[in-house]
Amino acid sequence: MSELQVDSRELEGVTLLYPKGFVNAHTVRLFESEIQRALDEQRYRLVVNCSELTYIASAGLGALMGVIEEVRHHGGDIRLADLNETVRNIFEILGFHHLYRIFPSEVEAILSFREEGEGGGSMG
Repeated sequence: MSELQVDSRELEGVTLLYPKGFVNAHTVRLFESEIQRALDEQRYRLVVNCSELTYIASAGLGALMGVIEEVRHHGGDIRLADLNETVRNIFEILGFHHLYRIFPSEVEAILSFREEGEGGGSMG
């Protein structure tokens, strides 16, 4: 079995990415290509469901950082959902929890986009 598999689907105008396994220097191209495919299709509302992400190395974090400016420039965002303790610790140690919104569940991450669209300027 490969070290990484990335599935994706579209739901309510949000692209959901499901990395399964390890994102590291050897597997990051697959992760990047799935993100890039969404951007090529002008989908800028992304949720990375980390429920089956075993580990993310600096290469994977770099892949997220490499596209976040473009995503936000187009009015979108990358949200993270369902992180296990190991992956959450990596994000927190490196300060990524200040750069990306992290949600306990995929549903909450998807709904966060909807709430922004309807918010009418409220800061919640």
